[in-house]
Amino acid sequence: MTAGMSPSPKRGSRFRPARRQLLCVVAALSAWTLGIAGTAPGASADERSKQWYLDAMHAEAMWKVTTGEGIKVAVIDSGVNPSTPSLKGQVLKGANATTEDGSGSTADTNGQGTTTAELIAGTGKGGGLRGLAPGAKIIPIKLPLLKHDELPQINDPLKQAIRAAADTDAQIINISIANEHVIGVDMFGQHTALEYALSKGKLLVAGTGDNAKEGNKAQYPAAFPEVVGVASGNRKGGVADFSQHGGDVDIAAPGTDIPRWCDATFKNYCDDGGGSTAAAALVSASAALVWSQHPDWTANQVLRVLYDTAGRDWGKKTLSTYLGHGLIRPREVVVNGKGNPGRPDRKLLVDEVFPVVSPSASASPSSPPKKGNPGSEAVVAGSAEKTSDGGQLGLILGGVAVVVVLAGGTFAVLRRRRTA
Repeated sequence: MTAGMSPSPKRGSRFRPARRQLLCVVAALSAWTLGIAGTAPGASADERSKQWYLDAMHAEAMWKVTTGEGIKVAVIDSGVNPSTPSLKGQVLKGANATTEDGSGSTADTNGQGTTTAELIAGTGKGGGLRGLAPGAKIIPIKLPLLKHDELPQINDPLKQAIRAAADTDAQIINISIANEHVIGVDMFGQHTALEYALSKGKLLVAGTGDNAKEGNKAQYPAAFPEVVGVASGNRKGGVADFSQHGGDVDIAAPGTDIPRWCDATFKNYCDDGGGSTAAAALVSASAALVWSQHPDWTANQVLRVLYDTAGRDWGKKTLSTYLGHGLIRPREVVVNGKGNPGRPDRKLLVDEVFPVVSPSASASPSSPPKKGNPGSEAVVAGSAEKTSDGGQLGLILGGVAVVVVLAGGTFAVLRRRRTA
């Protein structure tokens, strides 16, 4: 996972980060499955057994309607190699936001950025990855990579990268970074840059992080309310055990067992890819499909229908700490015509507060118990219930009720709905 630094947002901003209020304890646990049986991996990356998420998300059915044509996605990452067979003709002119390289080159020096671009808009030619929105185009924005817990440099290149992406004609900005260090209040202008991008009508997407087992610290920029925070799901539809959770999760997408370029030599794919970087790429591609079908919609409308049609077994006015609004299902919009986009000038429920589904100590392995809930005791009743989503969204645990008693009192975890 790459990383970049971000300051805390201003308290006076209308885009406040999600805050929790303790009112009374009632939490519910849910998990989902995509219903796709795994098969043995093949010899090349274009085999469907390795790109399982395409079948799970009904890509072929959506491609009969749209492939994402007319939509551009700015990819803020390690750069993009436009010469891979899958990306030839798919990559437009970008920008270099690194401070150590004055050449302006957007060449990929790691392999991650190219993988992200292929997951979004790859054509699949030459045995390469086929993206979920192969008709879309990529605008690469290169910046230096950091580990998630590494202290970033004082001169924050992410601020420059976000502004550079906002100044392009890309409708979607995919940010493949995450860093737990936040220093000062908007000290380096990152939050202001996100507001600038929103003011230009962009949809901002980033993964929430892959370090649930290493402290589950909030990762930026996904933790900012201007950004759609994406969690990782696995083949069975459960939450990946490494996927970070909390109030910053807005939606989930496939994020395990996904092929990736092994390194910057671009000779081979490795089979151990995924994480929130891949999940965020699939959310960006999903948005591209919807926006291509409805080019007159605003970013808010695109995001609203993706939230509205997400797969879940809890109410629409309840958010999961692991899945947010649920598993993204662009097919429900593109093929089945579902989802209410609302008015184009309406903010995305900015003032509404919803209870958060908080898993108990007896949660299933696919939904690990949330840390920071000491002293809780839960009673869980599970079922193998399935939804009406054509067998594609089976519930591992449905109708789960959790009752937690703390020191004779009760509380409910609430969060503010994120803007977009």
